[in-house]
Amino acid sequence: MSNKTILIDYGAGNLHSVHNALKAVGADVEVTADANTVRAADRIVLPGVGSFKACAQGLRAIPGMAEAMAERVHVGGAPFLGICVGMQLLARCGLEHGETAGLGWIDGEVRLIEPSDPAIKIPHMGWNDAALMAHAKDHPVLEEGEAYFLHSYHFAAENPEDIAALTDHGGGLVAAVARDNILGVQFHPEKSQQYGLDMLTRFLEWKP
Repeated sequence: MSNKTILIDYGAGNLHSVHNALKAVGADVEVTADANTVRAADRIVLPGVGSFKACAQGLRAIPGMAEAMAERVHVGGAPFLGICVGMQLLARCGLEHGETAGLGWIDGEVRLIEPSDPAIKIPHMGWNDAALMAHAKDHPVLEEGEAYFLHSYHFAAENPEDIAALTDHGGGLVAAVARDNILGVQFHPEKSQQYGLDMLTRFLEWKP
């Protein structure tokens, strides 16, 4: 039985390190910028580094890609993983360099991190805890642990039920969002050593 993982290439950065991490945990992974390939995916991974605006524009510049993703995930039920800005794009909009529409799969907006203590540096960079919310303790992909973060903007989710994990950097920040077959993580599993590789392994085994 096929279990093809599609890694979407839309010019948004950390493609090769994510590809290498998926290969390292045994994924049959294909990198593509073709919407029809996405329509046939068993699993979809959307990476992303840089600004929300540039990533959203890059994704929308590929003919039919956003529609193919929505069709395969919402109608076809394929497990989906968004990483860093790939997670943020799930939001309704991002506020970096003006307001830019996101995919709108999960209610909320992506805002600048404003720590409670002005001495706390932005971006949020380095290792930090990912703590699961009570309702997400039994999520089949997520586990608590230390992960690697690098971001200046955060996903302000409107529905607490969509927040799967938090981290703390001058206040609580969303570390993961989850709904049905959709999962997004603010941290970089491909840079999170064994914690990240274990998470990717569970994603490949996930049957929502």
